[in-house]
Amino acid sequence: MKLQPIDIFIIGLYLVAMIVIGLVLKKKASKNMDSYFLGGKTLPFYMLGLSNASGQFDISGTMWMVTLAFIYGIKSAWVPWLWPVFNQIFLMVYLSVWLRRSNVLTGAEWIQTRFGKNKGASLSHTIVVIYALIGVLGFLSYGFIGVGKFMEIFFPWDFVSQYVPFDIPAEYVPHAYGIFFTAIATIYVMLGGMLSIVWTDVVQFAIMTVAGVTIAVIAMMKVSPETIASIVPAGWDSLMPGWNLDMKWTDIFSDVNEKIMNDQFGLFGIFIMMMLFKGVFNSMAGPAPNYDMQKILSCRNGKEAALMSGSVPVILLIPRYLMIMGFTILALAFFKDLDLTTKTGAIDFELILPNAINQFVPVGVCGLLLAGLLAAFMSTFASTANAAPAYIVNDIYKKYINPNASNKTMIRASYIVTVAVVVVSVVIGFFVESVNSVLQWITSALYGGYIAANLLKWHWWRFNGNGYFWGMITGILAAMVCPFIFDGYTMVDGHFVERVGEYANNAPMLPLFYFPVLLVVSLIGCIVGTYAAPPVDDETLERFYITVRPWGYWKPVYNKVVAKYPQVKANKNFKRDMFNVAIGIIWQMCLTIIPMYIVIREGMPLITSILILAITTLVLKKNWYDKMSKDEVEYNALMEELKLNEKK
Repeated sequence: MKLQPIDIFIIGLYLVAMIVIGLVLKKKASKNMDSYFLGGKTLPFYMLGLSNASGQFDISGTMWMVTLAFIYGIKSAWVPWLWPVFNQIFLMVYLSVWLRRSNVLTGAEWIQTRFGKNKGASLSHTIVVIYALIGVLGFLSYGFIGVGKFMEIFFPWDFVSQYVPFDIPAEYVPHAYGIFFTAIATIYVMLGGMLSIVWTDVVQFAIMTVAGVTIAVIAMMKVSPETIASIVPAGWDSLMPGWNLDMKWTDIFSDVNEKIMNDQFGLFGIFIMMMLFKGVFNSMAGPAPNYDMQKILSCRNGKEAALMSGSVPVILLIPRYLMIMGFTILALAFFKDLDLTTKTGAIDFELILPNAINQFVPVGVCGLLLAGLLAAFMSTFASTANAAPAYIVNDIYKKYINPNASNKTMIRASYIVTVAVVVVSVVIGFFVESVNSVLQWITSALYGGYIAANLLKWHWWRFNGNGYFWGMITGILAAMVCPFIFDGYTMVDGHFVERVGEYANNAPMLPLFYFPVLLVVSLIGCIVGTYAAPPVDDETLERFYITVRPWGYWKPVYNKVVAKYPQVKANKNFKRDMFNVAIGIIWQMCLTIIPMYIVIREGMPLITSILILAITTLVLKKNWYDKMSKDEVEYNALMEELKLNEKK
């Protein structure tokens, strides 16, 4: 074991600091529900952006991205489009402004703003709450197991057991670590709510940034560009994707070729196009009801919500990819020194990160780095844990059980719900063998049902709560069934083939490739459900259009609004927004690859990326920020005028 007393002291100091922050902020957070769940909407955008970035800097994701960088090199920058990472650009350009203008507490409460209070709205409200809670439980269970397995590598039970007065079976050791660290995260979330999360995230991200830069420097000192070039295959250091990946590893890295085949990224051009196709629809649907949405709703106004979303790539990508690429080139240069073999004899490339930490990180820095990665887990866990009581207390307890509950009662209910949700997720973690596979199944099902309904809610006036409910239900059911239908097939050289014979051991088809099926099924549910019920009442639609001001097919509503309020202008910014999204995606990609090129010391690609970053930044300043700022001034003035008219 590499950890020394100074490393353990640093980790312990970090854990104590997190609890102290929760205790200090307890009084301020418990003023009312807005203070507890949204920080009173007083926090500046850069702190919320830093907090959001910290929440995305998780252990499991970092392990996965180190694996991707090891295998695919600079081309690995494309793969996170699977999530898609560029949803932050859509949020930055226009969606965060729209969402924040609704001025609600949760995503489920937003449903009432859009669909009113009829039966369809109640059904859609229910499905959003269920969606949010399933997602929360899935992510919390995943985090619980992930942090336990990660920390077990550095705190072997043989060492820890001498300080613990009871025995724990070996198979439950990761669970014991998971319970310990989730308990600490739960304490400071329960005490300080969103305020606690944001302030602890500031500390956590500072730790992670120092750790990321340190790892990059260590890697650059130990591994020369010539060494990297002698190890990696042709094309590893190039961003440009071809139609085929054409990346062949040899010698001790030959197992990587099997990993590439199972990843089904061989036809890289098709893979990128499918990610872009899915990602655009996914992004236009808006954020799922999780911590990302809560951070947007916590902003002071629409402009700051946009700036918060735009700040996330700036804050997150450079330190994260310095760390990722640092560990990657260390693992490449000293691959023989890493123990990546599992108990079954197979090589698990996701063990690169923890093994590289053990091998290459010096005493003291190791404790700092582990505190940083632990902070990454706790940030994600804490933000997710904060989202659950927001939905249960605000959208179930207050709405259906105790409408007249005082703030004090609701805060206490939030404490109980936070603990209950964490306990349930821990119990799930005990009984789930492969949390990662279950998480992928849950998120695939949830997003399969989420996209179509949530895309239409912004852009089609006729869409109603009934259509939203049936679109979500049909999409989720289809996404639950499709993995079983397509389980017998895999992707080989761009063709779907049965997993029999020589392909029997190939991985099942990626959900990405049957996404069009999920989209079509969900769209059918949306349209049939919409026309099976009357439209949303005029008052709700008009209020929503005036307040949020989306673009799309809203002409019938706009005609009614402008007849009452001639000063209201239609949103004609679709082309401008889409142009800014395209520029923003290029801008975000530059922020991703610049730290990668810094670590591997590729001079010309680095200079080119910096120039493109500067140009795209200037374009966004002129065509996004300046125009968005002007729009927000006009919007605020109009809303103030309409309020005055209402008073008269």
